[in-house]
Amino acid sequence: MIKTEHQIPDTEHPKPKTMQAIQLDAINQPVVLRNIPQPMPAAGEVLVRLHAAALNHRDVFIQRGQYAGIRLPCILGSDGAGTVAAHGAAVPAGTPAVGAAVVINPGWDWGDNPRAQGRDFRVLGMPDPGTFAEYIAVPAHYLRPRPAHLGWAEAAALPLAGLTAYRAAFVRAQAQAGERVLVTGVGGGVALLAAQLCTAQGCAVWVTSGDDAKLARARALPGIRGGINYKTEKWEKTLVQQAGGPFDVIIDSAGGAAFEALLDAAAPGGRIVFYGGTLGVIPELPPAKVFWKQLSILGSTMGSEADFDALLALVAAHKITPIVDEIFPLAAAEAGLRRLESGGQFGKVVLEI
Repeated sequence: MIKTEHQIPDTEHPKPKTMQAIQLDAINQPVVLRNIPQPMPAAGEVLVRLHAAALNHRDVFIQRGQYAGIRLPCILGSDGAGTVAAHGAAVPAGTPAVGAAVVINPGWDWGDNPRAQGRDFRVLGMPDPGTFAEYIAVPAHYLRPRPAHLGWAEAAALPLAGLTAYRAAFVRAQAQAGERVLVTGVGGGVALLAAQLCTAQGCAVWVTSGDDAKLARARALPGIRGGINYKTEKWEKTLVQQAGGPFDVIIDSAGGAAFEALLDAAAPGGRIVFYGGTLGVIPELPPAKVFWKQLSILGSTMGSEADFDALLALVAAHKITPIVDEIFPLAAAEAGLRRLESGGQFGKVVLEI
């Protein structure tokens, strides 16, 4: 039988591979699962088969339009862990081999100044395609071996939150072993990791939360000395008494009107570092409380590649395991985003891919 033209395989133009990915098509609309072309690694890039991706409030902010420079449609997701599927051309020496288990550094193009990120700095997941997908192509130098003691979900939960927590605690606030450290708003991924990292480094750590159940779970973690509900009147005075003195380092993500209480909880020469502002603008900052106590008030966000490597070294040395709140399948990413937005989570919300 003679083959007709439509029966002849097209070897010169093979059908492109596709993958499943979670895509945001419009602001304030649910994300959707779509079949889209699988990326091809360019020169210097690696194709990663993702096994887990963690959600961050950044993903919710983008979905709600509360983020500058949004480009739609987009694939959300900054955190991912998976296996190397393929190398592009000219990958640098030391690139993890095909089949290697890796985590992705979500902070790209930090720049040459270790003190602050440069103008080109960006976070994976906007504008670059993110990790809520089966595959992602990333520059090889943003890959690191997955810490051997972590599973896929735990590894995916580490990068963005861990990098933020590490830089805030140790690069900006310079927390030292033996110092009293207060971590506010424990329950969120960054705050929990900050508490875990600081205890691993020998700090004496106390925590706050507005949820008694979260507070009880946090106080049960190894190394946590105590804590208090910040809705308690004059909580800062009670906690300072409980801790046996004021705090050398305070790590905060709220800001807002509650920030003044942190000035009262800080020790003379103390450092207050904040990496977020969920409660908004700080309405009053009495100068005398700052200069008379010789306080340092520091801002921090994400971290450099050197910070990421230092984070991974600390996590591996002390076998630190990020706390995972709930795992959703990729197709249920919208439910995961709503779980995160509700504020009810204790630890990281993760997608299994």
